[in-house]
Amino acid sequence: MFDWENLRCFIAVAQTGSLSAAARRLTVDHATVSRRISALEAELKLRVIDRLPRACRLTSAGRQILEFAEQMEEHAFAIERLALAEHMPMHGVVTLSVPPVLANNFFANHLHEFARLHPGIRLSMASQAQRVSLGRREADLAVRLIRPEEPQNVTRKLGEMTFGLYASHRYAHASTPADWAFIGYEAQFAEMPHQKWLQSIAQGRPIVCEVSDITTQQVAARTGVGVAGLPVFIGDSDPDLQRLPFDGESFSREIWLVVHADLKHSPPIRAVIDFVSIVTSRVFLQQ
Repeated sequence: MFDWENLRCFIAVAQTGSLSAAARRLTVDHATVSRRISALEAELKLRVIDRLPRACRLTSAGRQILEFAEQMEEHAFAIERLALAEHMPMHGVVTLSVPPVLANNFFANHLHEFARLHPGIRLSMASQAQRVSLGRREADLAVRLIRPEEPQNVTRKLGEMTFGLYASHRYAHASTPADWAFIGYEAQFAEMPHQKWLQSIAQGRPIVCEVSDITTQQVAARTGVGVAGLPVFIGDSDPDLQRLPFDGESFSREIWLVVHADLKHSPPIRAVIDFVSIVTSRVFLQQ
């Protein structure tokens, strides 16, 4: 019988494409991954990967083994989730993945409230723009700005994040929309719904500067450099900004909470679900 840890390293290499990337995912060193792959090949008496200068390529046998290995891994995660849900008391660590705009500007302001209500639960909030896998236990729950589609997960709509246009009270062209210049995202984010909406509002008017995140757009708008498209809950609460009326379509992003079905009845997970639902309802169900 082969060592499961060797197989786990093989899965990571197959999914990431290299020994170094697999090592980063597994939080081990490169040599450990290489040694595990060699051990697996010795156990199976098969070569499962071809080691190229900058990457790894699965052999024909490796591709067949990967299909079964991933099924085994999913069953292993399912057993772990089941055990966690059945025996998890009202204390421990719960990991919540949240988009940066909500983590930094909303949820961080409520951590003290959660800690007061649930002193035995340590809420670990990961501010992440990329989508994480709940099935792989990369997080216990996640807040997303697109509707989740994974059939094994349970979802709940938390509300909608409405956007508006904002500028500094010192912005010289605030009352003359024809002269507005806009603060947008960098070119690599051109396909983001928020950026597409801003471009539709700009209608050929200039983008005066480009930044990579909403918090920096807010700071730039305060300086008077131009008009930013910000979530209303951020812009309306900033005393240095004014909301500007505009011609064009309104824009909002749906906010969803998602948890793996195997964990939804775990008491600590349930506590986080209820808390997230309550605090978001105060703001995002009213917009």
